[in-house]
Amino acid sequence: MIRHSRLYILSIIFFTLLVVVIFSYIYFLKATKQEFIHNNYEKQSLLLRENLHNMIDAKQKATLGLAITLAQQDKQLVTYLQKRKIPNNYYDDLIYAYANNTLYKNIWIQVLDAKGISLYRSWSKRHGDDLSKIRKDIRTVLKTRKPLMSISTGQFDISLKSIAPVFKEKKLTGIVEVISHFNSIAAVLKKMKVESVVVADARFKKQLKYPWTKIFIDEHYVSNTSVREELVEYLLKHGIENYFNDSYRVENGYLITSCLIKQNKQTIGVYIMFKKLTDITSSNIDKFILKWLLFGVFIVVLIAVVGNIGIYIILRKQKKYYKSIIDTSGNIVLTNDVERITDVNKAFFNYFKNYKTFKEFLKEHSCICEFFVEEKGYLQKEMDGVNWVDYLLAHQDEDNKIKMNINGEIFYFLASASQISESPLQIAIILADITEQEIYKHELEERTITDPLTGIKNRRYYESRIQYEISRACRYEEPLSIIMFDIDYFKQVNDIHGHDIGDKVLVEYVELISSMLREIDTICRIGGEEFIIITPHTTKIDAYKLAEKIRKEVAKAKHILPITMSFGVTELKECEDKDSMFKRADKALYEAKESGRNKVVLG
Repeated sequence: MIRHSRLYILSIIFFTLLVVVIFSYIYFLKATKQEFIHNNYEKQSLLLRENLHNMIDAKQKATLGLAITLAQQDKQLVTYLQKRKIPNNYYDDLIYAYANNTLYKNIWIQVLDAKGISLYRSWSKRHGDDLSKIRKDIRTVLKTRKPLMSISTGQFDISLKSIAPVFKEKKLTGIVEVISHFNSIAAVLKKMKVESVVVADARFKKQLKYPWTKIFIDEHYVSNTSVREELVEYLLKHGIENYFNDSYRVENGYLITSCLIKQNKQTIGVYIMFKKLTDITSSNIDKFILKWLLFGVFIVVLIAVVGNIGIYIILRKQKKYYKSIIDTSGNIVLTNDVERITDVNKAFFNYFKNYKTFKEFLKEHSCICEFFVEEKGYLQKEMDGVNWVDYLLAHQDEDNKIKMNINGEIFYFLASASQISESPLQIAIILADITEQEIYKHELEERTITDPLTGIKNRRYYESRIQYEISRACRYEEPLSIIMFDIDYFKQVNDIHGHDIGDKVLVEYVELISSMLREIDTICRIGGEEFIIITPHTTKIDAYKLAEKIRKEVAKAKHILPITMSFGVTELKECEDKDSMFKRADKALYEAKESGRNKVVLG
């Protein structure tokens, strides 16, 4: 009897301690989970601000390139500036081409005289006002006579401005300004499931005499045209001033990230981004839940084994409950023992649709690495001489991406791993689907290095590619040559036949020349009618022969219009820098044109 009483008391003590441990553990899980969620939101907010700054920077540089090109290459503009009269539709064709072939759907172009007085606005018939009195950036360009990028609020809008001076015989005759808006940036972010509200500081309300969108939140002008009315009403209700900062907040089911728009340390406005909490990747939270729930199961199971079989049965049910929690995740969650997968969640079968059960998958595959696509920047089966799972464990603080080809369909994942037990070794792996973000990122990157008219690479791509080829040629002591060329009297083609025919000539002859190149050669458009070909493993003699062959074919082809081309050829000397090599080819091209054109000159 006494023995039974002691066992009864010990059982009560055991179960009481077990209940205390379980409730303490649940409290710990809740507190730690909230910390993980906060850190995840903070990381997402920082990423949104970084992406925004990168897109603004890329857009400013692209429009500055256009402004400089117009200032230096548009000779007709100089004539109009001297007459102080520019036709109302002067740049309509250029703006239309940009809207149809680039990300920039609504650029504006403004031309000012040498005193800062507006002579032409592509978006308005208003002109004659002195902008030097109200805009510091105009005064700066007039004073320094150098190109400038700025973000400012004018009489019409808050916008990104790229300004370039126009000279004739070293005398300042005026200014060309290319103005772009935040709408294209908002459109890219919307594809990434982020909505935008771009707001100007209240002190600019009087300056905005002709507001483009006519949308205001109290005294604050709203710049982007695609803004949702519900977001405007929400900011009005909660006080727009509360969002003028570089921070984030979680409200109304959104992660709301504010990013101040500044110019010379002065706040111009704020870019406010709204992302639904349901669209935020939760890989860290999933990893946390998986790791600690499995750890909790392991501890409680151990206590049950020490205690009695009854508790063990209860905890088996609890493990199924934990498994059901993991199955609710939208991310792929799997456990691995380095060599093989040991378990997966339900989301796994949303991607591997050819398999109904985990057992069916294991009959044909032992590792998801069999589906990896070999591509730079993504995890491979072996990384730095170690298995990909070991690599993930050793680089948990990095963004490790995986590209997979699953039944002919390409997916991108953000991967993370955590060891959840040592004996037997079990590793939890979380794969968060980032396919949509990666596709938009690749599209954006490709557009920034591709010439929209001809489809070949542009000046930006040339600068990075030639640096790579020079490094490679120096390392392996191999020859490297470049061929610079342009179309003779191309301005006459545009003046006589029009820009449409000029564009067709560029496209047609680029196709002809491209067909004559090797796969390892790269042709780039570096100016209006100016091109360059990078020819690896090629001496200047062989490059000269190739240029001569191209010259003859072009002269003989007479596609659309009969034209000729001039060429400058040079070879890399003693691992010189890319600028020296470029200048030598440019000088050779100049000599070819000065000596009668339709020639190839070695430099």
